[in-house]
Parts: sequence; C-alpha cells; structure tokens
Amino acid sequence: MLPIPFLLLLLSSILSPSSAADFCVADLSLPTSPAGFSCKKESTVTISDFVFSGLGVAGNTNNKFKAAVTPAFSPQLPGLNGLGISAARLDIAIGGVVPLHLHPAASEVLVVIQGSIIAGFISSSNSVYYKTLHKGDAIVFPQGLLHFQVQSGGLPAVAFGSFSSPNPGLQIVSLALFANSLPSPLVEKVTFLDDAEVKKLKKVFGGTD
Repeated sequence: MLPIPFLLLLLSSILSPSSAADFCVADLSLPTSPAGFSCKKESTVTISDFVFSGLGVAGNTNNKFKAAVTPAFSPQLPGLNGLGISAARLDIAIGGVVPLHLHPAASEVLVVIQGSIIAGFISSSNSVYYKTLHKGDAIVFPQGLLHFQVQSGGLPAVAFGSFSSPNPGLQIVSLALFANSLPSPLVEKVTFLDDAEVKKLKKVFGGTD
C-alpha cells in the first residue's frame, strides 16, 4: 500500500489542472520585469523566436577593453524567456581584457575554444581563484561574484559562456565607478584613490566630475 502523503500528492497532481506551458516566448514590445518578459500569444510565435545566428560572428574588439561580448539572451533569442538559460560569445584581442564584473542574476560556465585566457573570480570572503585556460578548458563563475578574463599568449581568444538565466545582468566595476556622474570627492572616499587618479579614470571611461 502506498503511503498516505504520497497518495495525497498523486491525487493532487491528477485532479489539479496543469498551469504549465511549453514555452513563454518573450514579447519584446512590452516592458520587462524582474520575472522576465511577458509571453507572446502562441498564435504569433514562429521558429525565428527560437533561433539566433549571431554566435558564429566575431565581435568587434576595437574598443578600450579590446574585447567583445555577443549575447544570446532573451532580447536576442526570445524563446529563452522563462527557461533559465542563455549563452554568449566572448572575443578578446591580443592584449585585451574583460575587467572585473558580475552577473547578479546568473552563474556562468565559460569554455575556451581558441587561444588562452587567464580567468578567475573573487569570493565573498575575498579569496581569489584563477587559472590560465586553454582550448577546451572550462571555468565556473558562481552567481553574483566578481570575475574577469584576460587574453594570454599569441592568439586572440574566443570562448563561449552559458548562464543560468535568460537575462544574467551585468555590472562592470570600472564603469560603475568611473563612467557616471558620482562626484569625484565621493569616488575618492570610497576607493581611496587620489583626486588626479580619479579624474584620469573618469576621463578614460567617460564619467563627469
């Protein structure tokens, strides 16, 4: 005889109508929320909502970081909405870097497919974990922790990342500090940098005094 709690659970699952849908394709015409995008009407969904061809194209690394990220998140691939996954391509030119940043809504697995990358993260106890990765190597960045990637060796690096959210979010520390209108005296206080260095970095990243 089956245990009573199991029978109750079984009956509940049989008698209760299912609210699960096969998918919830993002309606990009409506605002997003912390829960994601609203669902498109199923009658308007097409195969294009589930296909993205951009990951086969190298990103433009002609910038101060010499790096580019090509995302395949809900805005690019609406079929990801509600599925808890997404992907991205990372291109880093020689001498390039993806500076300290975090994804508030997702953990990440990064797999190197070309070149070498020094990659690592900093735990909430300020322990540092990093290693030089080569073709075929993978690294995990836990959700919400600061992490980085630096090109290494004589070849441009290419890697693919997968995320545990259709919209991982992104905050780059250097931009958060120096690419905004936070007054320089306050930046100096919270970073312990001197006035000249703060103003130099604000100029580099486009912030204002």
